Amino acid sequence: MAKQPYIFEVSETNFDSLVLDNSNRLPVVVEFMSVSSEPCIILEQRLSEMAQEFAEQFVFAKVDIYTQPDLAKAFRIDNVPSTLVFVNGDIQHTEVGQLTKDEITQLLRRFGVYRPSDDMRLQAREHHLSGDTPKAIELLSQAAKIDPTNPRVAMDMVQILLDLDQLDSAVAIFNQLPNSEKESEIGKTLIGQITFKQLAAKTPGLATLTEGLESNPDNAKMRFDLAICLIAQYEYDQAAKQLLALQQQQPDFQNGAAREMLITLCNMLAPNDPTRAQRYRQQLNNLLN
Repeated sequence: MAKQPYIFEVSETNFDSLVLDNSNRLPVVVEFMSVSSEPCIILEQRLSEMAQEFAEQFVFAKVDIYTQPDLAKAFRIDNVPSTLVFVNGDIQHTEVGQLTKDEITQLLRRFGVYRPSDDMRLQAREHHLSGDTPKAIELLSQAAKIDPTNPRVAMDMVQILLDLDQLDSAVAIFNQLPNSEKESEIGKTLIGQITFKQLAAKTPGLATLTEGLESNPDNAKMRFDLAICLIAQYEYDQAAKQLLALQQQQPDFQNGAAREMLITLCNMLAPNDPTRAQRYRQQLNNLLN
């Protein structure tokens, strides 16, 4: 029989039973939130996804501060989202603000909610970032064998293959993922990277475009293609610089292609790098206004 996720909407009436009593058996993660706040909704979705993945391993409880003001006051909630972790009836951890999927994973791990294959993923990431990519690939291959149902292992492999510009292999693995994973935040980020690498492959290439633009700075198509290549190589600041320059110089190029491309870049970056995405959006707004 499939395990059921523990996800509850909590009120003052049932707080003791759903949060305090349950915390004697399992960690209880409580999000104090507002349904009118986008960061709260995003965090709720992320925590719900984790509650489904780790069904019956922790409790996710949601408290709406506007319908439950007394609870918010009792726990001195001044900002939302605020996340409290209860164990054995006591608050063991507090986080204020939105959390990324990785931050939630790390938080849950502190309370014993994790998959051993995720440890191997973290080791693989460290090896990859330090330059030992073959070891990273070896670890991910081992993780896939011991835990074939962990989609993050496959996604990490896709990311490494993209970093190595092995686009066909990356796409082949990505296409085998369930649709639910493709539509997740990480999945959408990978789709964005794949798309930009596919677009970059149709251009003359980074070196050729850089050299060509130096001698012909008014060539809008060349500047646009250069931005695509820069995004494909994760040079986001330089890509945004090119797109903003193109928007300023020739805003009507291909019916506002520079503006649309910058918005697409912001949407791709927002889940994992919201500060950078917001900066680009503000720069674009300043230019348009």
